[in-house]
Amino acid sequence: MPASGELCFAAMGTRIELHRFGGGASDALALARDAIERVDDTLTIHRPSPATAMNEALRAGQTAKIADPILFDALIRIDDARAATEGLFDPTIDARHAVGWAGIRLDRHAATIAFDASVALDFGGFGKGYALDLAVLALRAAGVGCALLSAGESSIAVIGEHPLGGSWSLAVPDPRNPERSLVVVELVDEALSISATVGFGTAAPERAALLRPGASAPIISPRTAVVVDRSGAMAEMLSTALIVADDVAARRLHDDKRRMLFDFASAASTRMFA
Repeated sequence: MPASGELCFAAMGTRIELHRFGGGASDALALARDAIERVDDTLTIHRPSPATAMNEALRAGQTAKIADPILFDALIRIDDARAATEGLFDPTIDARHAVGWAGIRLDRHAATIAFDASVALDFGGFGKGYALDLAVLALRAAGVGCALLSAGESSIAVIGEHPLGGSWSLAVPDPRNPERSLVVVELVDEALSISATVGFGTAAPERAALLRPGASAPIISPRTAVVVDRSGAMAEMLSTALIVADDVAARRLHDDKRRMLFDFASAASTRMFA
């Protein structure tokens, strides 16, 4: 089956690639790009946006009214994921205490968010997967039944089976040796998220340090987490949770080899919770 088109552009602080195969509306890729750029424009904290406006209110100790539907949906998804990530995915920053997201008061009926002290939110461990989720919805609505979407090669989503049939086989490179693979995952209508404390991209200027909720020091242990989920946003949150988890929590978070943690602390061996 010949490719029906591809589109590459910069968004979410990285390179986005959209590859579409087979049928669907002629403007399907443009609609997917629009969905991703709307998420970027809403959730970025590096330029004026609904997220920065919310953060200004939260840092001032005020209650923020959430009028933007994308921002409100993102907050609800993060709040709903607390149990699945055991609270280890926590987008709060600048908090001068160990409460974090647990201290957030999100009123879903009034569409407001508040905190008792100065705090702000960073959607970096959520936004790319969420953007791909909305792009997938746009492509499906446009009649696309086969596609590959990539955000910086660390967040990937696929629609349907591979154009040649069967699953999409994706090799996750070893950050210590790009010529080797940590694992090969098989995807059909799923998303993949890779989080790491080592390797290419970990020194990006806009990348925030990974912190375990309640801790002040960043995670420096060399690790890579790989998560496959139906939702790109959930995959992002779970991979971040695995990176900051201690060994006991990492084992609890593991689920049927779709959530993996590679620990490179020992040069002699790689430990994988699986």
